[in-house]
Amino acid sequence: MPYSQPQANLLDGMIERINAEPLAFAVHVGDITSGQGPCDDAWLEDRKRQFARLQAPFVLLPGDNEWTDCHRSGFEPLERLAKWRQLFCVPVEKLKLERQGGKFCEHVRWEHGGIVFVGLNVPGSNNNLAHNPEEARERMAAAFAWLDEAEALARTMGGLAVILHANPFVIPGQGGDGYAALRERLHRLGAAMPGKVVLVHGDTHSFRDDEPLPGLQRIEVDGWPRLGWLRARIERGGPRLLGAERLLY
Repeated sequence: MPYSQPQANLLDGMIERINAEPLAFAVHVGDITSGQGPCDDAWLEDRKRQFARLQAPFVLLPGDNEWTDCHRSGFEPLERLAKWRQLFCVPVEKLKLERQGGKFCEHVRWEHGGIVFVGLNVPGSNNNLAHNPEEARERMAAAFAWLDEAEALARTMGGLAVILHANPFVIPGQGGDGYAALRERLHRLGAAMPGKVVLVHGDTHSFRDDEPLPGLQRIEVDGWPRLGWLRARIERGGPRLLGAERLLY
């Protein structure tokens, strides 16, 4: 969200509700436009101004709609990703946010409440594998290196939260599986740190809080046509790392 100007107008009111909460931080898991756009600079710049109204430290991750799918409206995906990085790869005050070096500045990491939070650029549309397999391989190599560092930190702390856009449990019928390596990595994480790993994603627009792999909690956020957010809390000593409450607007 938002997928349209009317949704963007509603988002202003939702931001006011979010600002009324004593939050440690807020995260958007991507798709700040629809799969048909708008993908232009003006739309992205308007969203940046809108998100600046959030009072909690704010982290934005890229979704497929704002770069990989922008070919549908005549844009070049990698050019759109470069624009996204220019606008949104910025410091996040009061969060001590770390960004991966090199061009993959959208890969982020921070700590809160003894939990390591790691954000990765893994978009829907099969991880861009069909449109640009070389791009997908390079980006995922960087993402896995960043995830390895986060895992090493998390093993000395209370848990690991992996946040990304795509639903990696969507398996395409043809053209290769852009998420197979990620699912294998998540499987190993769940086995090594049962009850201390959570995956948070969007992409398929339906709220879930389940265990798709042994030891791995998965939370999927709502998406279009629903406008809403999740308020999460760290849970101690139980089978889940995060508790999530849906707040539809």
